[in-house]
Amino acid sequence: MSITVRKAELKDCPHILELIKELALYEKAPDEVTVTLSHFEESGFGNNPVWWGLVATEQNETTGAETILGFTLYYIRYSTWKGQRMYLEDFVVTEQARGKGIGKLLFDALIVDAKEKGFNGIVWQVLEWNEPAINFYKKYNANFDAEWINCSINF
Repeated sequence: MSITVRKAELKDCPHILELIKELALYEKAPDEVTVTLSHFEESGFGNNPVWWGLVATEQNETTGAETILGFTLYYIRYSTWKGQRMYLEDFVVTEQARGKGIGKLLFDALIVDAKEKGFNGIVWQVLEWNEPAINFYKKYNANFDAEWINCSINF
């Protein structure tokens, strides 16, 4: 298996959105994904992008077709205490490709990307019951903060 990690491109959006829906199903919230493909594309590749991402792909040696096996999606978070930080919104490796080191390739590339952009850290959330993800992040000596409560307002 030859995996390539590269910056996400506009052409990747339909498949990334499929993986986002796969993640929502895994997180027991399949009806929560309401973003349209056109809004998703405009938000990442329009005149004022608000998100960026990386994709892990495998190329079929016979047909040359590329398959996206995972992705990361992030945006800039500003902390008045720390400055600009990368906020990792989504990090997904499709179910059939898990356990093959693709997550490590993606996360390592994400760290490089964050450092190259001058961010001083990466922040994200993980569900408390998602033991595989928690164990993955522990390998990176991630800090887990049980003190803060997530809040949101929906319109």
